[in-house]
Amino acid sequence: MTTTTSQTGSASAWPAEPEPTARKRRGKKRSPYPMWFYLPAAIIYIGLFVVPTFTSFYFSLTRWTIFDSEFVGLENFQTFFSEPFLFQSLIHTLIYAAITSGLKVVLGLLIGVFLSSQIIARGYLRSVVFFPVLVSAVGVGVTFSVLMDPFDGLINKSLAVFGIEGPGWLTDPNLALYSVAFVDVWSGVGIATLIYIAGIVAIPQEYFEAAKVDGANAVKSFWNITLPLMRPATTTVIILSLIGGLRSFALIWTMTNGGPGFSSDVLASMVYKQYQAGFYGLSTAGNVVLFVLVAVIVVPLFWFLNRKEVDQ
Repeated sequence: MTTTTSQTGSASAWPAEPEPTARKRRGKKRSPYPMWFYLPAAIIYIGLFVVPTFTSFYFSLTRWTIFDSEFVGLENFQTFFSEPFLFQSLIHTLIYAAITSGLKVVLGLLIGVFLSSQIIARGYLRSVVFFPVLVSAVGVGVTFSVLMDPFDGLINKSLAVFGIEGPGWLTDPNLALYSVAFVDVWSGVGIATLIYIAGIVAIPQEYFEAAKVDGANAVKSFWNITLPLMRPATTTVIILSLIGGLRSFALIWTMTNGGPGFSSDVLASMVYKQYQAGFYGLSTAGNVVLFVLVAVIVVPLFWFLNRKEVDQ
């Protein structure tokens, strides 16, 4: 009888296991069936991205045609970095990406703040800013090629009314790359503006009301409230515009074909030219260089910007 009592007492001395913990342990074994829903997406991703990516790495080390290939090691990459025009296209790519991404961030933020204020026809103006995004890069390129014609273009004719002789926007080697970059900004700033508007609308109005009570004007409210709280939107705009700038091809090819000469060639256009000339291995090496360039710039930048968000 004593033994029974002691065992019962000792058993009751231990606290009962909490119900949520017990349920969590029992629920560790999950059903595998929902994982099958990932299979179609995984097959498409592997087939359209992973396999072509690793295949291109291999073919960049070969001299290949449709029917044959010869392994040449790093010869294609040596040729790429030794040819002055190919290496110059790499510099142009960095310049183009810096200009377009920087202007899209600044202009997108300013326009987003303006179109988030209480102004007349705000909805219409938002539509006007976003409309160029809906037009294809080829359509934008053809339109601005006509507008920037040095003799019959509307831009230079408008400048001539004020006695200003317009330059050769697309025929001057010193201006061609920058002219295309500004057109890229015009056509793509709508996305940046839309992202910033969404970020501004998500900021609680109580912050601005409290700042107004403390006597802060519009500039101080923007600097101390809007700008810090827009960091996630800014990160998104920087990453998207930078990737787009580094990979840009259609607009440049439509407006200048990389000319005059090689003055507006970027990596993507040079890769296409090498492919047209039949240097398939060299063009594949250029694709690999472009892939590595985007990864080396964007991945650390994305990590750094997100880390800054967490720290703040």
